[in-house]
Amino acid sequence: MKISGAAVFAIAIASVEAFSPASVQQRNGATALFSTTEGSKPRTKKEGRLGFFKSEKFHRKGFKEVRDNVEDTINEQYQSSLVDDLKSSNYVIEKDNVKVYLAKDFGFCWGVERSIALAYEAVRHYPDRKLHITNELIHNPEVNDRLTEMNVNLIEKLGEGKKNFDVVEDGDVVILPAFGASYEEMDFLDKKNVEIVDTTCPWVSKVWNTVDSHQRKGLTSIIHGKYGHEETVATTSFCEDYICVKDMKEAEMVADYMANGGDREEFLKYFKNAVSEGFDPDKMLEKVGLANQTTMYKKETKAIGQLFQKTIMQKFGPSKVDEHYYEFDTICDATQERQDAVTELVENGNDYGLDFILVVGGWDSSNTAHLLEIPHHQGIRSFHINRADCISADNTITHRTVEGEIVTEPFLLNLDKDLVLGVTSGASTPDAAVQDALSQIFLLKKMQDAAKEGSAVKSD
Repeated sequence: MKISGAAVFAIAIASVEAFSPASVQQRNGATALFSTTEGSKPRTKKEGRLGFFKSEKFHRKGFKEVRDNVEDTINEQYQSSLVDDLKSSNYVIEKDNVKVYLAKDFGFCWGVERSIALAYEAVRHYPDRKLHITNELIHNPEVNDRLTEMNVNLIEKLGEGKKNFDVVEDGDVVILPAFGASYEEMDFLDKKNVEIVDTTCPWVSKVWNTVDSHQRKGLTSIIHGKYGHEETVATTSFCEDYICVKDMKEAEMVADYMANGGDREEFLKYFKNAVSEGFDPDKMLEKVGLANQTTMYKKETKAIGQLFQKTIMQKFGPSKVDEHYYEFDTICDATQERQDAVTELVENGNDYGLDFILVVGGWDSSNTAHLLEIPHHQGIRSFHINRADCISADNTITHRTVEGEIVTEPFLLNLDKDLVLGVTSGASTPDAAVQDALSQIFLLKKMQDAAKEGSAVKSD
């Protein structure tokens, strides 16, 4: 992973401007949904967010005077010579009786690179300030550990969606993570005497613009996402009326209620944590718009969209679909590219002779978890690890299953043959983490082969 500071920031800043609420507002106009203070001009939450951006204490484009040093630091900490060798050798390498096939798209996306760079620049730019971050910067343990070592304080979660902002004092610096922060958090911080460094990925902001369009059209937002995930929490904070569905099963429950009605109390009980306050399914599912957490499995989002379109068509007729349903694709390009690349590994698994596919990335990382689902659903042995030390010298591996359980089981099963594996990593995973994991496997295979040879000598 070689980051060019100038290139990353040119793309990032251009993307921020392309996805900015200002540019969308100029194209679409806006209708007021609420007033923020008595006597003030009514405005939408999106317009409120624009107001935050105008503050001299709100920073979205980094700090140029420290950029070169930050670029060098990031490359030193997160790049990998082994991964560079894999890419230069057509994504295949053989070493110590191990053959590795690397997915063609993997690892850090530019949005994550941008977020890390902005956070590191904030640390360098404010050397004498106390720094906080409202959530993990990204879902990767190594990156978050680095920020902790740099004395960036992770604001404590108190439960029920609350955080201990009492630790934030006048003059402090608060970093908003790549997932974004809720409207309420941004509003609270805007009113305090603090510097705000916003590292929100522009693709997340794009989703916020989409749900804003739902509100202006009088639609209820259906969010394909995990209601407790930081990104979805932020997205729903920009909605008026919403319901979250995590998968096709929940989407089918919503579609069935849309078409046929049902037990209102049971429905609300099931979705009690995933709907807006005062949600009324009998009224609020008449007109809906679909958006999604940017890291969800794109094929599932498309299937969910088709389900709702079909439901609307059956209920209101084909000519009324546009009046009752709106959809805009908000899956991140990087997410889709990584899903396509691991799909290619799966499709070629038999030809390659893969023993398993290794997925490297934070256990809380949604986009990484979806990479695991692809080989799992095709019956290919696969493991999702968050650190290299999940692979132990006793030939066991500790990994996260598709059901979310952390389990430990035997790892290398057939010691009489060379090992062949595929490897990929999530969009928040540094190349160095992939190198560390592969190095563990090389070492383990070497140890197992040596032990086998030792046993053969003794038997002779």
